[in-house]
Amino acid sequence: MPGLAASPEIFENLTLDKEKYSLHYLKWIAPLDLDEGIANYAYRLSAFIKEENPVLVGVSFGGILVQEMALFVKPRKVIIISSVKNQNELPQKFKFAKFTKIYKLFPTKVVENFEQYAQYFLGKPLKKKADLYKKYLSVRDKTYLKWSIYNVLKWKQLNPIKSIVHIHGNKDTVFPIKNIKNSIEIKGGTHVMILMKAKQITKIIDTVLTC
Repeated sequence: MPGLAASPEIFENLTLDKEKYSLHYLKWIAPLDLDEGIANYAYRLSAFIKEENPVLVGVSFGGILVQEMALFVKPRKVIIISSVKNQNELPQKFKFAKFTKIYKLFPTKVVENFEQYAQYFLGKPLKKKADLYKKYLSVRDKTYLKWSIYNVLKWKQLNPIKSIVHIHGNKDTVFPIKNIKNSIEIKGGTHVMILMKAKQITKIIDTVLTC
């Protein structure tokens, strides 16, 4: 599951052996409305998973979503990348946005100025690369973006789910590693390391699944 506003193309640099693994890419679907709960959204998206006991892999907000989906599909393992396992791992700026409700101001400019806005959730490294934005951040539906912002900030999970593997970069400025516990650390990994550190991530995933 890709991250907020992202398409499955963010996984294109992963080189998992297709003879060992059957890979299926999930896409964001439209929320029923702005009030749809993340649990119900995860339930609807789970209908696209046909395999029994799958391995769920999610990046950033997609990592949060696969944890919600785990309640419905009974995965063998959940792997999150550049994400958080509970609300306590969210950075202070997210908590500030939630407390002040400043996030309600974001949606009015999200569509027109998404490149400027996205650095808040995705970090500056990708902001500097407009072509990557066009390719990877292709989900621009206004209702979906409003819904996503709200649900990232309002996510409520106190305890990490079982059988979860967390891969995190020590240079992630969106979810700083100082707030993250029990992760497999990637040196020099930023919030978009799924693109830049795909070889290392591939190796970690393969190792985790073959142990």
